[in-house]
Amino acid sequence: MHTRSFAALALGLAALNLAACGEQPAEVEQAPEGVAGLTVENARLILPAVSGNPAAVYFDITYDGDVDATLSAVAVEGAANTMMHQYGEKDLKVQMIPLDPVPLTKGAQLSFEPGGKHVMAMGVSEELTAGAKTEVTLIMGSGDKTTVMADVKGAGEDR
Repeated sequence: MHTRSFAALALGLAALNLAACGEQPAEVEQAPEGVAGLTVENARLILPAVSGNPAAVYFDITYDGDVDATLSAVAVEGAANTMMHQYGEKDLKVQMIPLDPVPLTKGAQLSFEPGGKHVMAMGVSEELTAGAKTEVTLIMGSGDKTTVMADVKGAGEDR
């Protein structure tokens, strides 16, 4: 009796698989490239003075979008991962602390700069050398993203 039930179940599953063969897979929607109203300028990645240490990424942004947005993350081509930081006081010392997602409202202007908000790029590829360029992608809470080219600078160059 169990053998018949198993055979019927196997035939039913095979029929379902065959029926599904003619179906087109659902298209996956991708987040749009380019956040309306977001301008990113002066993007640069500063290589670490000591190989293996994190690089720093800086840029200036202006937001004139009609809908409030939130900068949630930044990705850097050629880096294993990134973290947004800011300097602040913690345990009675000024130190780097993780940066919460950054709200952007119409007219917002802010800089990711030395001594302030910045992006740390860890696991930077040795292929990123001074004078090169790399992609920096700003990712909004909505999943929308904007990619810009950033100058790669050596540790001793102007930031």
